[in-house]
Amino acid sequence: MHQNKHSLSHHNRLELLAPAKNLAYGIEAINHGADAVYMGGPAFGARSAAGNSIEDIEALARHSHRFGAQVFVAFNTLLHDSELEQARRLTHQIYEAGADALIVQDMGLLALDLPPIALHASTQTDNRTPEKVKFLQDVGFSQVVLARELSLAQIREISAATNVQLEFFIHGALCVSYSGQCNISHARTGRSANRGECAQLCRLPCSLQKPDGEVLVADSHLLSLKDMDQTDNLEALIEAGIRSFKIEGRLKGLDYVKNVTAWYRQKLDAILDSRSDLVASSAGRCSYSFTPDPKKSFNRGSTDYFLHGRKPGIDSTKSPKYVGEPLGRVTSVTREGIEIDGKPVTLNNGDGLGFFKPNNELVGMRLNKVEGKQLLLSERMPGLKVGTEIYRNHDQAFSKVLEKASADRRIRVDMVLAECDEGLRLTLTDEQGISAAVTLPCDKQPADNPERALQQARDQLAKLGNTLFVARKVELAFTHPLFIAASMLNCLRRDGIAALEAARLAGYQRPERRIALRDIHYPQHRLSYLGNVLNSAAEQFFREHGVERIAPAYEANKEEGEVVLMITKHCIRYSQNLCPKEVPGLKAEPLALKMGKDTFRLRFDCRRCEMHVMGSLKR
Repeated sequence: MHQNKHSLSHHNRLELLAPAKNLAYGIEAINHGADAVYMGGPAFGARSAAGNSIEDIEALARHSHRFGAQVFVAFNTLLHDSELEQARRLTHQIYEAGADALIVQDMGLLALDLPPIALHASTQTDNRTPEKVKFLQDVGFSQVVLARELSLAQIREISAATNVQLEFFIHGALCVSYSGQCNISHARTGRSANRGECAQLCRLPCSLQKPDGEVLVADSHLLSLKDMDQTDNLEALIEAGIRSFKIEGRLKGLDYVKNVTAWYRQKLDAILDSRSDLVASSAGRCSYSFTPDPKKSFNRGSTDYFLHGRKPGIDSTKSPKYVGEPLGRVTSVTREGIEIDGKPVTLNNGDGLGFFKPNNELVGMRLNKVEGKQLLLSERMPGLKVGTEIYRNHDQAFSKVLEKASADRRIRVDMVLAECDEGLRLTLTDEQGISAAVTLPCDKQPADNPERALQQARDQLAKLGNTLFVARKVELAFTHPLFIAASMLNCLRRDGIAALEAARLAGYQRPERRIALRDIHYPQHRLSYLGNVLNSAAEQFFREHGVERIAPAYEANKEEGEVVLMITKHCIRYSQNLCPKEVPGLKAEPLALKMGKDTFRLRFDCRRCEMHVMGSLKR
C-alpha cells in the first residue's frame, strides 16, 4: 500500500510547513515532523530580523532533503529599482544552494532572468479571489498562500477554479489587515511592512471615539487579534482543497517551533493513518520526549478567525502579550506569596505567573517555591489581591524538556536478506518505495541452531541506531537456515544503509518551475497604490499582462492626503456591538481611533463587511 500511496499526485500530498528563524531552528522543525520549512535569505525576506546566509540555506536543504522535505526561501519584500540586480543575483545563489522554492511578493522578479526555481505567491500578494489565484497559477506560480481571512466556502471556490497547490495559515499570529494591504506602519514611522520592517502599531493600545472627541472605549488593544489555531478544522481544510498547512513564526522561540510543529504533525498523521487517498509529502515518523501542547507556547488566545464566518471574540483587547494558561483565582495573600483555587496543576519552582491589575496592565512574576497549597513568589506583588485570576505563562518543566533533544525522526524501511550466486544480497526498501541492494561474497554455512541463527540475523540487521532509518520488517529468504557471522551482517547493514541514503538523495527531485502561459490578463485594468508596484520591472510585468493604469506603491511616498492605510475584515463596530446589521434600530455613527498623538478615521464598507483605517503620510 505504501508504494502506491506515495505515487499519488501532488494533489494528494499534505505538507506541514514550519517556520525557521535560522539553520538550527530549521533542523529542529524538520526533526519534529515538518514536511517543509521556510526561512529568510541574506536579504529581502520580509522579516528584517531573520536573515540567513547562503551557506545556512545549503546546510538546511541538505538536512531536509535526506527526508524528502523541502526548503522554501522567503523573498517576499517589495524591491526598489536599485535593488533589482542584487535580487536577481541572489535568486541564483539561493537556487545553487539547493533551495526548493522562492516565496515572492514583488511581481517585478518575474520580469528578471531567474533560475528555474519553483515560485510560491506570498500571502503578501493578497490572494482572496479565484480570479487572482488563477492568474498567479497561469503566470508560473506553483503554490499560493491564501489570505488568512477566507472562509471554507471561499477556499472551496478558489480550489474548484484552479489546480495550483493551495497553502493556508493554520497557527500563529494574525495580521489584522489583509496582508500586503497595510501601510499604517510606513505612513507613521517610515518602516514598511511590505519591506519587512512592520512596527506593529496594531498591537498598541488605542481609544475609540466619536468625531467630537467623546471616548467610547479608552486605552484598549482594539486592533490586536488573538492567534490563529485551526487544530479542529484540519479535515475541513483538506476537504476544501488546502494541501499545505503553514505555521506562522519566523521570529518565535525554539520551544514554539518544536511544540507547535509536533502538535500538528500528530494531528495530520492521525488523518493520514485513517485515509488511503492521502500521503505525507516527506518521509519519516517522529517520536517525542514530550506531549505537544500549543497552549504552553507563546499565544494571545486562539481563534479560527473567519473560517466558519464572522463571529465575536477574535480580538484580544486586554493585552497583545502572552497571558498564559488560567490556573485559578487567589483565595489568600500572605507576605511570601498566595494560595489559589482551581483544579490542581503541577507547578514547579521557576514557573512564570501573571495577573491583570484593575487597569488591565499585565504583571509577570516568578514562582520561587511551592509549599503545599502556598505559592511562594520571588518578590512582593503590589496590586495582587483575593479574587484576582492567576495565569501561568512559563512552564519550567515543559521548557526544560524542550531545551534538550526532544524528537527522533526515522524513515521506515523493510529489509530482505536472500542468497545469491556469489553469497548474500540485502535489499532495503523505504516507506516511499525507494530501494537499494548490496551483495557480500561469502561461503554459505548451514546453521547448527536454525532458530537462534535466524533470530540473531534479524536482530543484527535491525540495529539501525544512529541512522535515519528504523526497521519495519526484516525478512530472511533462505532455502535453508544459514549461520552468518555478526561482522558480516554488520557490514551488509552498513553498506545497505549507505546505498539507500545515496539512492534517496539521487532520487530527490526539486519541484520544477511551472511553465507560464501566454497572453494572460490580470483581473484588473488599473492598479492603485494598493497594487504594490514599486519598481520598473513590476510595472513592465503588469503592462505585459494588460494593466493600463498603474499608480506607484505607497512606499514611493507619492500619496497626498488621507487614504486607506489598512483594510481589515475585523470590524470594531461589530466587536463593540455597534453594528447596524446586528443591532436593530441602531444608527451607524462615524468613528475614529486615537493612537498616541495620531487619530485615524474609520470608514466602514458594510456591503463587503470590511473596515478601512484612514490616515495620511507623516512627512
